[in-house]
Amino acid sequence: MALLESPATPATAEGMVWIRGGVFQMGSDEFYPDEAPVRRVEVEGFWSAPHPVTVAQFRRFVKETGHVTVAERTPDAADYPDVDPALLVPGSLVFQRTPGPVDLDDHRAWWAYVPGADWQHPEGPGSDVYSRARHPVTHVAYADAQAYAAWAGQALPTEAEWEYAARGGLEGARFAWGDEEFPGGKAMANTWQGEFPWQNLRIDGFQGTSPWGVFPPNGYGLYDMTGNAWEWTCDRVGERMVIKGGSHLCAPNYCLRYRPAARQSESIDTSTCHIGFRCVVRPENP
Repeated sequence: MALLESPATPATAEGMVWIRGGVFQMGSDEFYPDEAPVRRVEVEGFWSAPHPVTVAQFRRFVKETGHVTVAERTPDAADYPDVDPALLVPGSLVFQRTPGPVDLDDHRAWWAYVPGADWQHPEGPGSDVYSRARHPVTHVAYADAQAYAAWAGQALPTEAEWEYAARGGLEGARFAWGDEEFPGGKAMANTWQGEFPWQNLRIDGFQGTSPWGVFPPNGYGLYDMTGNAWEWTCDRVGERMVIKGGSHLCAPNYCLRYRPAARQSESIDTSTCHIGFRCVVRPENP
């Protein structure tokens, strides 16, 4: 039975938004095959963070725990037997804008493994996050998100919880705010406008990640549920984990996934400049 009313808020859920449980139509038959079929799903009530975990929040976690992210660790040579050991250095995947149109079937055209890139240095050595305290933390692998959630006494959402929250009460809508992508010509999320991966028109005002609160919240008062940064969930697809929400690199001509129903699978050791996470808290069972 879904929880209809908010129970007493535990300390670990302070500042979070109570999402009343209910039934919704999950998925979409309109876009990508892995979103189908639309099916009826029941979700019990839970608390959701109003925004993705920020750089400031993750910095506090690292300071208190000494956590070293996957991107900051030297890759294990045993996991990469065909790679020159000299190339196995800490780093992460960073988007590289191309000078012109490229084959969209070859992601190597715009992704580069950058030594020294991590959550504190999003574009690699020489970059920093001093002015990005309210931006979503990125370059976090699944284990990093799990470690933060455990430290905070929280959890990563299931895919169903995430999508239910992202819809904000709009049954069957394409986007988190309705069916029109730019209502009244207004950008409602941080996405890519123009021809990916070379032409970014920046109609929304941003080239990379953005601080939470810039774009309107959805019907449940949650910010950046779509666009800005992909978010890890705790659901698996084989050996990979489901990520939701799309990012600032999603564009209609390549990745129209800044929608609640959209999904993608990602390897657990992957960290990039456009994947982050948010946490939830579930009521304890009596």
